[in-house]
Amino acid sequence: MPKYVMAFDAGTTSNRCILFDRQGAICSSAQKEFRQFFPHPGWVEHDAEEIWSTQLEVARQAMANIGATVADICAIGITNQRETTIVWDRESGEPVCRAIVWQCRRTADYADRLKEEGYTDMIREKTGLVIDAYFSATKVRWILENVPGVRERAERGELLFGTVDTWLMWKLSGGKIHATDYSNASRTMLYNIRELRWDREILDLLDIPEKILPEVMPSSGIFGYADPGIFGGPIPIAGAAGDQQAALFGQACFHPGDAKNTYGTGCFMLMNTGEEPIFSDNGLVTTIAWGIDGKVYYALEGSIFVAGAALQWLRDQMKLIDSTPDSEYMAGKVKDTHGCYVVPAFTGLGAPHWNQYARGTIVGITRGCSKYHIIRATLDSLAYQTNDVLRAMNADSGRPLTSLKVDGGASANNYLMQVQADIIGAPVHRPACVETTALGAAYLAGIATGFWAGREEIENNSGIDRTFVPGISGEKREEMVRGWRRAVRCAVAWADDSGD
Repeated sequence: MPKYVMAFDAGTTSNRCILFDRQGAICSSAQKEFRQFFPHPGWVEHDAEEIWSTQLEVARQAMANIGATVADICAIGITNQRETTIVWDRESGEPVCRAIVWQCRRTADYADRLKEEGYTDMIREKTGLVIDAYFSATKVRWILENVPGVRERAERGELLFGTVDTWLMWKLSGGKIHATDYSNASRTMLYNIRELRWDREILDLLDIPEKILPEVMPSSGIFGYADPGIFGGPIPIAGAAGDQQAALFGQACFHPGDAKNTYGTGCFMLMNTGEEPIFSDNGLVTTIAWGIDGKVYYALEGSIFVAGAALQWLRDQMKLIDSTPDSEYMAGKVKDTHGCYVVPAFTGLGAPHWNQYARGTIVGITRGCSKYHIIRATLDSLAYQTNDVLRAMNADSGRPLTSLKVDGGASANNYLMQVQADIIGAPVHRPACVETTALGAAYLAGIATGFWAGREEIENNSGIDRTFVPGISGEKREEMVRGWRRAVRCAVAWADDSGD
């Protein structure tokens, strides 16, 4: 009998592989970072071949760590950084250019033009999304328009497009699978989430040939099989979901109103809205959560572009910390931020502000400010951004959240989780397994192959590591939030070059 489900967790800065047992416990894991490319201000790129090679390396390492063989693996589930766009040759498998990462802002001007031409409502009604460079559609168009010869090759059917899940499935299967799942398709700004099909009107508007697009399948089900030469035998690829939807599933947020927040490179809050989409009036997006058991479920989402990436900035660019976990200790060396606020709008502001041109700002600096205050303020910025999204979500859903489930790397930071509870004025629940993104992918694959009986068994696996409760007064909370809002206005004002 197979002992494990293998989860590929293809993130924005690193790839991981985790083997989970029937209790949802981590039995083995491996992780490796890959390079980030910043060729121009606001541009972010990855090497797609490096994404594949590092993912394969950590998968083999995770198996080797515990001596697992192909017979021990029931299925593979894939979860991935979403919206990141890859176009490659159908025959050779060679990418036509570097992957354009979800954070990349190179298509912001074109996104603005679509809005100016009056397409906002049409695209929102069909896709649930706001028009923004964040999503895959404008990135695909950029590649077709700017990489020599690519449009002609695409029109001839020689090229394929995919997000990272599609790319990994294609490589894993030896080129036999060109598919994605409902959740990832819903992030492209090309997919009609009501009619569950690639939208011809949007494809025509952006001049994208449908023949390059992958087949869209349920998130839990057999996509195909890994090439036997990779692991020594075929393994079913049976689950796929974008990282945030996978985390929602991994947190067992199966009921309308259930919500979670993931602290990764970005920060993402999702609320399950059931089998009917809710369209936002407050700067959130409507997305497909997953497809399972013949049904499609929807979610409201608020996407924050920079969260854990702000801590990497403190480490790599500012050299204020040696490692990201150091931020918790450093923040505790001062009692507050000394009036300092950091707005990490390195690639613009996401939900609910959606300002593509805002830039990172540090305000309120006085002679008394030290690196400890700036580190603390950077951590606080994650909590403030989450609060902005939470308030918008409450307004849209009509379901004020009484608590928040959290996961992702930065949720291990006790200081940040306490500040988060203080700022939202509600308890924050951290699960026993914070790797809920990978766990969600494993659950989707395991349900499809009978490793787990269904969602009820998964709910029974869930456990809480720690609950953080608010520890400040409502008056203090509002004072802190008012300061944050002033800081955000400064970040937005920087982009305004209209004059004095």
